[in-house]
Amino acid sequence: MDDLELLQRRIRVARGLEPGDLLLCGGRIVNVFTGQIEPGNVVIADGWIAGVGSYDWQARETIALDGRPVVPGLIDAHMHLESTLLWPPELARALVPHGTAAIIADPHEIANVLGIPGVEMMLAASEQLPLDIFFMAPSCVPATSWEDAGAALDAAAVQRLLQLPRVLGLAEVMDFPAVLDGQAPVLAKILAARRRSTPVDGHAPGLRGQSLVGYVAAGIRADHESTQIEEALQKAALGMMVQVRQGSSEHNLETFLPLLVEDRLGDWSLATDDILPTDIVERGHINALLRRTAAAGVPPARAIRHATLVPARHYGLTDRGAVAPGYRADVVVMNDLQEFRPTLVIHGGQIVARDGRCVWDAEPSLVGLENTVRIAPVTEADFELKTAGKACPVVRLVPGQIVTQGITEDVPAKDGRWCFAPDRDLALAACIERHRASGKIGLGLVRGFAFQRHGALGSSVAHDSHNLIIAGTNPSDMLVCVRALARSGGGFVAAADGQVLAELALSIAGLMSTANVRTVRHQLQQLHAAAQTLGCPLPSPFAVLSFLPLPVIPELRVTPRGLFDAGKQQFVSIQ
Repeated sequence: MDDLELLQRRIRVARGLEPGDLLLCGGRIVNVFTGQIEPGNVVIADGWIAGVGSYDWQARETIALDGRPVVPGLIDAHMHLESTLLWPPELARALVPHGTAAIIADPHEIANVLGIPGVEMMLAASEQLPLDIFFMAPSCVPATSWEDAGAALDAAAVQRLLQLPRVLGLAEVMDFPAVLDGQAPVLAKILAARRRSTPVDGHAPGLRGQSLVGYVAAGIRADHESTQIEEALQKAALGMMVQVRQGSSEHNLETFLPLLVEDRLGDWSLATDDILPTDIVERGHINALLRRTAAAGVPPARAIRHATLVPARHYGLTDRGAVAPGYRADVVVMNDLQEFRPTLVIHGGQIVARDGRCVWDAEPSLVGLENTVRIAPVTEADFELKTAGKACPVVRLVPGQIVTQGITEDVPAKDGRWCFAPDRDLALAACIERHRASGKIGLGLVRGFAFQRHGALGSSVAHDSHNLIIAGTNPSDMLVCVRALARSGGGFVAAADGQVLAELALSIAGLMSTANVRTVRHQLQQLHAAAQTLGCPLPSPFAVLSFLPLPVIPELRVTPRGLFDAGKQQFVSIQ
């Protein structure tokens, strides 16, 4: 049938003149328009909702819901799917049982490694899945002029990406100093999106006052970087959609729950930004955030609206986000509105999950693998930090956040070089350029890993340029990490006593695995256990490690060019 015939059939089904394909009978419908929860039925035809209400429809298949709540498919308003470490089909299998129907993804991770071909590869791999993956065109590849990335996307590249299917707008504009300075290259990308009337996402950690006004004046309408109440209130008051973020290393939901209860954040939405497969399997996805939001006192219907209709409308997805006639049949039947555990997940009219298990299956899309870790020769001498042991800048990790603090303290030294002392909680961090084998290596000292014995952790996931980042106590173990990452094509690794303790190969651009979620989760658990044997207490040490080089987040960062002060936009001498 063509579109006209399908529409005509949908109207007949809605009127009760023809049976639908699927009837959900006897549920409690969560109305995201009115905030009401009322008993009713839902009839589906050709992948669309034909009717909602108490009418006596017929369908080829009927499922009795026995009063269980019916909600729209959930939407993650901002995610880097590369940070899940899963290839899109495997990510879909992991997310669908939690009721996720769509994610808005910023693919700037793979774009920083492979450029436009990387984004096109992700688009191809995310076709015909049991959830919809939409993309935003990366705005900052590299994130700043201080970075060493594997690719660079200018305004012409952004224009090209904006014309691709399922690309909805411009992704987070991270270089807010460049926006405030009116620099033409970044403003040209914003104009490219605005000319197409597509949304522009922001990334402005800590920005307030008149500087925030200037940033929003550029046409930026969403932001996921708020960590303080006043910061979020100012952004909401200026018309930004505050994306309340709760991921594996960024925990902002608890801070903003009082504002959500009082309904003071306007059109807020929920987002994970960066979430690991361990957290998805053990806690859930957007449904887990709804659980916490409702438990804090936000009315469930209101919370669901902000996880469905609000992000759908913001990103121009006018065909989804509600259980209503004429909307796509992305429907989730929950066990209740406290636990938000899906018992039935329907995507485009097809049942894709039952009782926490994905029932969709297909052959995984093939991907050509290329080792993207290209480094110049590295020796143990590259991990020796010369210092007199006094007045040395140190990066202090902030628990539950990706921001850091810059502090100054005397450090232990021997023979003019930093040396590890377990009671001082200081580790050496090294960032190694890995795209062009330039030989650039930046060093810095970090407080927060709390190593109690010699060892090292290494990663090729190093936001946003994804060079190699190593944190350790001695040159020997740090070199073991580098060699393991170069051999595997990237990933995570833990080492001690000159040997690899555990590793997870991320052979797709050094960012994602070809394995299924169970394998990736198991290997990640082994890595976390290995980090704990070194004394590291962090629940997600590799997620924390991956943000150590990010030069657009305050304050101190370790990049291949050295220690960088993001607030002052300048490098810091460590000696």
